[in-house]
Amino acid sequence: MPAKRDYYEVLGVDKDATEEEIKKAFRKLAFQYHPDHNKNDGAEDKFKEVNEAYQMLSDAEKRAAYDRYGHSATESIYSRGFEGFDFGGFGDIFDAFFGGATSNARQSSRTGADLRFEMSISFEEAAFGCERKINIPRVENCPLCHGLRAKPGTKPGKCPNCNGTGQVRRVQQSLFGQFTNISTCGHCHGEGSIITEVCPQCRGAGREKRDVDVMVKIPAGVDTGTQVRLGGEGEAGIKGGSRGDLYITLSVKEHEFFFRDGDNIIYELPVNIAQASLGAEVEVPTLDGTHRLKIPAGSQTGHVFRLKNKGFPDVRSRGRGDELVMLVVVTPESLTEKQKKLLQELESSFTSGGIPQQKKGKRLMDRFRSVFGE
Repeated sequence: MPAKRDYYEVLGVDKDATEEEIKKAFRKLAFQYHPDHNKNDGAEDKFKEVNEAYQMLSDAEKRAAYDRYGHSATESIYSRGFEGFDFGGFGDIFDAFFGGATSNARQSSRTGADLRFEMSISFEEAAFGCERKINIPRVENCPLCHGLRAKPGTKPGKCPNCNGTGQVRRVQQSLFGQFTNISTCGHCHGEGSIITEVCPQCRGAGREKRDVDVMVKIPAGVDTGTQVRLGGEGEAGIKGGSRGDLYITLSVKEHEFFFRDGDNIIYELPVNIAQASLGAEVEVPTLDGTHRLKIPAGSQTGHVFRLKNKGFPDVRSRGRGDELVMLVVVTPESLTEKQKKLLQELESSFTSGGIPQQKKGKRLMDRFRSVFGE
């Protein structure tokens, strides 16, 4: 077992250090190694060592004995004294010396709770962004007492049980010294004050639940699952604490025509066999309106036309994706007698004697297009 370090060395003071110098050194080291602040390995042992040194050197009688006999005069006392002492309660030791700093922090202002909301938006709103007003229930400070809980015009009084400190100290004597136990005042619940006249609107709660309207700005280019954070739009804080945040999770509705693929959108363009064979000009929908598209003669199902910058905004490059128009040649499911006759003539014109009759086939296709229409 390693030998104990000299208590003066532990606190970093000279042997002729005054009581105030010892106290000042302990304050600095206790704060440095307190387990609530220092999570490093060995910090707890350091804190115990510093506390043990201070317990000895801060007591004039014990210090005199230590100066004369060293550790040999006190080793038996501390080996028995610190056995069974609950060092899990570091907060009590820390609070006893620093005037309840840890407990006061627990009773100080707190940030309000965060809120979560789900919002459904259209495909176009996701593409270009939008601004929407939503109504949400949230906890607000009472408009009459502004969260102070007391009737306007009155002030809370000092708690008589803890004299306004929010803590109750109990000094206990033992064979191994004097220990101070500090606990939160049960009368004022650590606040240090008692409200004698409560607010008539919130009945002393200080807060109440109300429905409020919040404007939400949705950026362009969002997708299902995107989360928008509105800072300070959550629930009101406690004891003057800041508001929480509002997190909105978006769900984008499906579009009647378009499918999204990253920043691109896909549109399937149905054309009849006459349009695909002879070529045509058609209007296709885009996010910005209609676009005139020229289909070359002989186009097949699956052919893709790219309309530049007609897709979703690309937030990384500040540009836009494209619209991909995929051609789908539609075979008619039912035909009129006239259409059937033309198709039969067309089929025979393509393979008369095994040799395609292109000119005749083209004339028939022109007639076919006029019958089927564009």
